[in-house]
Amino acid sequence: SCASRSRSRVIASSAHRTLTLSYIAPYISFFGTMKLAAIATVFTFASRSVAFAPAAAPAKFSRNMSAASVPLANGAMSFDRVCREWRCKYTGDKATSESLEAISKLVDEYLPEIKSSSADAKVNRLVCGSCLDFKLMTTVPLDDFGPWEEKAFAPEAEFLEKLKAIEGVSQVETQTITNMEI
Repeated sequence: SCASRSRSRVIASSAHRTLTLSYIAPYISFFGTMKLAAIATVFTFASRSVAFAPAAAPAKFSRNMSAASVPLANGAMSFDRVCREWRCKYTGDKATSESLEAISKLVDEYLPEIKSSSADAKVNRLVCGSCLDFKLMTTVPLDDFGPWEEKAFAPEAEFLEKLKAIEGVSQVETQTITNMEI
């Protein structure tokens, strides 16, 4: 941990004189007292430079990182927002698809309830015209995710049942992922 690394540096720094003398003692008779000061200086600088050497690269702190962030990728990333994604395939051309139009009406019906999952909920709609993918992503702060999950991501069950009933809709799926603006 960061605290133990700092403590180790302090211990090493305060013990540098003892370590330096133990390294120099065998050479005192060989080099004589005239060279003792030069050797002591070299060992002192060598032992002190360890205190300035970087231990490990610290996690990069981004503007979106908070004290409650969860680290990922050895500290290279973190998250404090979690997303629940509802997705499906639709049929037809994106400009004239009846199934996509029905999905849009379903989203409009449930949007106020979806947004009530958290005071800070962000809802994104993604439509791919070439893959025929539709995705609805609701992102909430980490602190709000647990309570929403305990409620089975309401209104997820109702929404998905109605989504599955739309003609031309297939592959209805859900996923929980992190979603951070960077």
